[in-house]
Amino acid sequence: ALSLAKNNARLVLLGRNQKLLDELTKKIIQYTVVENYTADVLKKSDLEKVCKKVVKSFDRIDVLVNAVGGNLPGAVIPDSKSIFDLSENDFDEVVDLNLKGTIMPSVVFGKVMAKQASGSIINYSSMTVDRVITRVVGYSAAKAAMENFTRWMAVEMALKFGDGIRVNAIAPGFFIGKQNKKLLLNEDGSLTERGEKIIRNTPMKRFGN
Repeated sequence: ALSLAKNNARLVLLGRNQKLLDELTKKIIQYTVVENYTADVLKKSDLEKVCKKVVKSFDRIDVLVNAVGGNLPGAVIPDSKSIFDLSENDFDEVVDLNLKGTIMPSVVFGKVMAKQASGSIINYSSMTVDRVITRVVGYSAAKAAMENFTRWMAVEMALKFGDGIRVNAIAPGFFIGKQNKKLLLNEDGSLTERGEKIIRNTPMKRFGN
């Protein structure tokens, strides 16, 4: 969001936590026009309400960035457990978040793009799609399905609404974030065994900035 703001994009931020939205908005407002709304990307009614407000403020929607993602303990299989310990409820929630959490915004905001006959939808995928990365079974399955949906929607939009709408997924590689920090780094900042494996298979030999 900050990078887009510095490049003069007018931004609308969506999230479930108003405090985090407000903190990010304060960083961005010095660069560009920005609005924020609390919304659950899994609830179509939430998204439709926000969509009406966005169109009222800006008249159009040029880009949608679907950056939602996450995991739950029961959908992760550590070395001490096996696939037979998988939690059905956690698996369902992880698939909903990472798959439906991209589909719903794409449907709601993509409808505006269809009327405009222009726009770009960018979905955040993962390294887990094109290779097997241990532990994260729910996340991997959901992101793979999300990539398939991305291809499907790209074709759908092109065939029915013209050649002005693009739908793509990007898999940016490994970044240190709140969710994976303990998996990749020890408390002293050194790499865990998992972190070392990832860096060994990363040409630049570092995590993303």
